[in-house]
Amino acid sequence: MKGGSSYRARGRQFSLALAALVFTTILLCIWEKNPFINLAQDQFLLSSSEFTSELPEEFSLPVKEWSEEHNSDYIRPDKYAKVAQDEDITFRNSTSTSFTDEESDGHSGHSRISSEVKVCNYAKGNWIQSNRTPLYSGQGCKQWLSEMWACRLTQRTDFSYEGFKWQPNDCEMPDFDRHAFMKRMQDKTIAFVGDSLGRQQFQSLMCMVTGGKETPEVEDIGKEYGLIVAEGNIRPDGWAFRFPTTNTTILYYWSASLCYLESLNASNPNSEVAMHLDRPPAFLSRFLDRFDVLILNTGHHWNRGKINANRWVMYVNGQPNQDRKLAAVGNAKNFTVHSIARWVDSQLPSHPRLKAFFRTISPRHFAHGEWNTGGSCDNMTPLSKGSGVSQDESSDAVVGSAVKGTRVKILDITALSDLRDEGHIARFSVKANTGIQDCLHWCLPGIPDIWNEILCAQI
Repeated sequence: MKGGSSYRARGRQFSLALAALVFTTILLCIWEKNPFINLAQDQFLLSSSEFTSELPEEFSLPVKEWSEEHNSDYIRPDKYAKVAQDEDITFRNSTSTSFTDEESDGHSGHSRISSEVKVCNYAKGNWIQSNRTPLYSGQGCKQWLSEMWACRLTQRTDFSYEGFKWQPNDCEMPDFDRHAFMKRMQDKTIAFVGDSLGRQQFQSLMCMVTGGKETPEVEDIGKEYGLIVAEGNIRPDGWAFRFPTTNTTILYYWSASLCYLESLNASNPNSEVAMHLDRPPAFLSRFLDRFDVLILNTGHHWNRGKINANRWVMYVNGQPNQDRKLAAVGNAKNFTVHSIARWVDSQLPSHPRLKAFFRTISPRHFAHGEWNTGGSCDNMTPLSKGSGVSQDESSDAVVGSAVKGTRVKILDITALSDLRDEGHIARFSVKANTGIQDCLHWCLPGIPDIWNEILCAQI
């Protein structure tokens, strides 16, 4: 009897242990099914009060672009990560960990969180002098390159800025091979969506993949994407070209704010335009399923002058914005950048082949004034500000904060480009005009080629 009682006790202990094991396994399965519970579903259309409930200390952005950046109502970018922190969920940081295709959960559409894997920081490294020639000629790539950005067609005589390449500290970044790249991009579509700096990066890539040579067999397929010259416009909202040999498409769509823009009176060309801070551009919603690589950017149109000139009126949740703090241009930009990053991230499970990048802001180098008040960028000496970037975090705190915890990758070009102030168009122009200097856009070939080399390495 004593032995029987001992046997039954051991049996009960075994049963309890087995039940605990089964319960734990069920919980783990539920977690693996949906590690982002309640995150991607309702986080895109956030009320402004969730972002402006309290004001932290002043946050000075490394790249100054807004007249209101030191306004007492300015909201620090890391406030936008508050919701994610409150969820008490371990997120994947797009700059420090990675997923593999094998970890994808076919039922839920989400990827399981893997162990921490160090990912290369391509933004940390040095500019080094190189004897290699540019990937294309600024005189020859006339099929794709806007004349105003081809500095070899201007009065400029010093092209030493072309003789440097970027070398990340701990990353392998081989020289760009256009044939190998196009083979990798066979049957794929690369889409740039953003402002004129995005257009520069698009034109740079078009020149890089063609070597700057005339390529008559490339097809203009802009009509497939609605990219035609609308009545009253001098150019379309973008361009799309298909390379028939590899069936590769490279396109650009103009969206300076990355917001959904809607005329408040379609019959009146001078009507105000609703600038929906929490909705993606209609172009993205319509064509996202056709893209394999997406590169977003925004920044320099976020100032009061351009907003007023465009007759943009801020809207949130489908209504005119009534929040005074959110109306500050810097806050509105932060809100939009975080919204679009979260929206793209929410779409990635249903677009498993898509690789999405958010390019950080391209630095301006105006000195002694702005573009319209006598500002200039006269330095022609390469690397006069130094040659290396040693920081781990991005100089663009807004984009860095927005992509953190998402599957959208950061294309971090801000700090490394800031060292290349001699690479701007500056006072040079095709028609030898005097007066306004361009210390925002870059000479091509030039710095945007490096952005694309880093992009290709990350792809």
